[in-house]
Order: sequence, then C-alpha cells, then structure tokens
Amino acid sequence: MRLWKWVGLAGILGVAGVGGAVVVHRRRQREWDAELVPEELRSRLHERLRSATTSGDRPVTTDRR
Repeated sequence: MRLWKWVGLAGILGVAGVGGAVVVHRRRQREWDAELVPEELRSRLHERLRSATTSGDRPVTTDRR
C-alpha cells in the first residue's frame, strides 16, 4: 500500500513538472509573437540558420521533402 502512495506522488509531480515546462515554453513563444513582426522574425531565423551552418557543428538542410 505504501509503495502505491509513492508511485502516485511521483506521477502527480511528473504531471506538474511537464505542465510547468509547457507554460514556460508558451510564454517564450508569446514573447516572440508579440515582439516581432513577421518580416523581422523571418530575418532573425534566417540569420540563426546562417550562423548554424557556418559554425560547422553539424550539417543543416533547408529541404522540406
């Protein structure tokens, strides 16, 4: 019986942790959406892609096939 209490508590904590992570992700996403107009966002993302491809960490492709 005692084991099931710990398993239940771990499950509740896991759900709360995932919920917190989702909230943080959505807040960051809203900041991007509210802060930038689409053209600025596109140019920033293109710049990040360029810097990722020139850093040589790993090959990055833009093909969507």
